[in-house]
Amino acid sequence: MVSTDARARGRASRPRGIRPTRGYRIFQAVNAVVLTGVVVVTVYPFLTIVARSLSDNAYIVAGEVNLVPRGFNLTAYRVVTSDPTFWVSYRNTVVYTVVATLISVVLTTCYAYVLSKRHLRGRTALVGIAVFTMFFTGGLIPNYVLVTSLGLKNTVWAIALPNAVNVFNLLVMKAFFESLPVELEEAAAVDGLDTYGTLLRIVLPLSKAMVATMVLFYAVSFWNSWFAAFLYMDRQDLLPVTVYLRNLLAGATDATQTGGGLGSADDIVQSAATIQSVTIVLTVLPILAVYPFIQRYFVSGIMLGAVKG
Repeated sequence: MVSTDARARGRASRPRGIRPTRGYRIFQAVNAVVLTGVVVVTVYPFLTIVARSLSDNAYIVAGEVNLVPRGFNLTAYRVVTSDPTFWVSYRNTVVYTVVATLISVVLTTCYAYVLSKRHLRGRTALVGIAVFTMFFTGGLIPNYVLVTSLGLKNTVWAIALPNAVNVFNLLVMKAFFESLPVELEEAAAVDGLDTYGTLLRIVLPLSKAMVATMVLFYAVSFWNSWFAAFLYMDRQDLLPVTVYLRNLLAGATDATQTGGGLGSADDIVQSAATIQSVTIVLTVLPILAVYPFIQRYFVSGIMLGAVKG
């Protein structure tokens, strides 16, 4: 028969999981409540906008539309999407966003990688120049004169080049590159890689999460941007969808009287109250479609197992 002391020693030798303390359980509860509130505050307005875009004008005017559409109709969507100019503007937005995002990510990555080298001569001055532009700009008129004198008006470069490098994104990426182990680049140099080879074959593969984040930040920024195109584009066939929808929204009142070339007067009257909601939905949808493919990089392990010993 096993003695009582032996049974006690056996129970003591069994591994036991760490039991959460009372304070940790309280933290989990508070954290769940706060995050749930953040989700509700974020999702509720968007669902309301979607419901308004699908509702009848009479229910919207009466203030009876909340999360569920009332008097379901697609008149506003039909009015907007039946105009060929809308699809031309959408195509322009896609082209501007892709080109501008590609240029911005390449320039930001190269500049941030250079600034991350502590042995670089003049590094402090280069960082100072970048930070200076966060607080001081040339102004609207000098920028317009510069873009015009360079012959960039009515081209994609008027949108892509003046805002190619966001200093905040640059500093974030610089800090990320500085966190990478120096041993990685030293090993690459021993293997015969030059600076460009190290960046392309060692650093960037380990920076997928950061590059994906920069792509998302820049893509959202350029997709939602309208003022640069409004300022530098004179031709209707070059305007992005944000400017098109802005003009449609601004002219909704006049359109109720004249039709505005976008449909019958009755259609415009019915869609006048929903045009703002349709504008938001059509602008947000492409970003919502792209985000799930980039989101997985945000939680990936970047440096897991990169350095041994």
